[in-house]
Amino acid sequence: MALDFPEKFLFADSHEYALLEGDLVRVGISAFAVDQLGDIVFVELPEIGDELIRGKSFGSVESVKAVEELCSPISGVVVQRNETLLSVPDDLQNDPYGEGWLLLLRPASIEDLKQLMDSATYASKVGAT
Repeated sequence: MALDFPEKFLFADSHEYALLEGDLVRVGISAFAVDQLGDIVFVELPEIGDELIRGKSFGSVESVKAVEELCSPISGVVVQRNETLLSVPDDLQNDPYGEGWLLLLRPASIEDLKQLMDSATYASKVGAT
């Protein structure tokens, strides 16, 4: 898998991404994080209606190598979760920016997005430039 970082995505230090879609924000993990994890075997996600706090844990991703905590890139309420990932975690590995998204959040404040890195800054941080 190519380590791409689409320009329209914003990234957290903890390797989660946020993408503003209308009045909701799609959350997932970067191609770099997926590459570091290796074969993903299990995904744990919060329930619809759960309130997430920016920088705090909301679930985990388990691979054959490790279990990694997921941290919310913004504060908000879960309005949808990718149920498919719970039974087919391969989507996360194969298409982290498309079919492998994790959550849709209703943001508590759009200002949280300003705390995230643009794709070029993130790519530079992870040494992918």
